[in-house]
Amino acid sequence: MIKILADSTCDLSNDVLELYDISLAPLTINIGGKIYRDRVDIEPDEFYGVMEDLAEFPTTGMPNPAEYVAIMHQAVKDGYKEIICICMSSGTSGSYQSAEIAKGYFYEEDRNSTVKIHIVDSSCMSHGSGLLVMQSALMRERGATFESIVAFNETYKKKVKHFLSVNDLDHLLKSGRLTNASAFIGKLLMLKPIMSMKKGKGAIVGKERGLKKVLKHYVTEFSNRYDREMTEFVIIGYTSDRKIAENLKSKIKSETDYSGDIFIMQMGVSVGTHVGPGAISLYFLEKREK
Repeated sequence: MIKILADSTCDLSNDVLELYDISLAPLTINIGGKIYRDRVDIEPDEFYGVMEDLAEFPTTGMPNPAEYVAIMHQAVKDGYKEIICICMSSGTSGSYQSAEIAKGYFYEEDRNSTVKIHIVDSSCMSHGSGLLVMQSALMRERGATFESIVAFNETYKKKVKHFLSVNDLDHLLKSGRLTNASAFIGKLLMLKPIMSMKKGKGAIVGKERGLKKVLKHYVTEFSNRYDREMTEFVIIGYTSDRKIAENLKSKIKSETDYSGDIFIMQMGVSVGTHVGPGAISLYFLEKREK
C-alpha cells in the first residue's frame, strides 16, 4: 500500500484529498502576530475576505518536521508500507527540507523499519505540485508500483507548466516576489505580469494589458505546449473570483483541441498571501523534448 502526502500548498480541493486519501502537512500563516495552520485553522474565503484590510502583511512558514513525522507514523499504523511525499519547490520554501528532516527522524525512531519513503522536490508551486500529487494518486489507483510513481514524479516534475497572473502587483512586491522597479513599470503601463517557474523559482515570462489578453495568452500557450499523450487533466486555479476560472475553462474547451478533464480549484491561504485576490492560474504537463 502506498501513502501519498503533500504540504498544504498543493491546493487540491477537499473532495480530491478525501477521494484519494491524501494527507497534508500545513504551512503556517502569521496574521497580525497570530499563527494559523493553512487549511486547518483558516480557510481561503475567510482569508481573502479580510486580506485587504490587514494592517500588516501576512507571512508564511514551512511545515514543522513533526507534522510530517506524525503523518508518516499514522500511515504505518494504517497499514501503508510505502510513502511518497510531494513538496513545493525547495527554491521557494523550506517545505522539502522539513520533509527530509522528518524522514530522518522517522528512521531514527525505528531503525529496523522496512517502510520505503521518498520525498519529491516538485520544483512546482500551488496546483503545479497538486497536479503531481493528483496524478500520483491516479497511478496508484490503477496499480502502479512505488518505484514507477517515484520515477514519474522525478521525470515529469519539471514539465509541469505554470501560468499565473495577479490582479494587483502590490502583493507580489510585499512578499518579495517582485522588484520595486518591475512593480512600478507594471503599474505605470497597466500591465499584468504572467509568471511561471524557472529553476524552481517564480519568474515573469510575459506581460499583458488586461485580463482578456491574459486569458488569450493562457489559451494560446496551452494549445501550443500541452503534451497530448500525458495530459489527462488540467487544473485552473483562482483565489477569490471563480468566474474568471470558469471563463478560462470555457475558452480552453471551445478554442483548443483538448478534450480531457479540467478541474477548477481555489488557491489556498499560503499561496494567496503572495498573489492576492483576483489571481488566476493554469497548470498542465507540457511536451518533453525528443
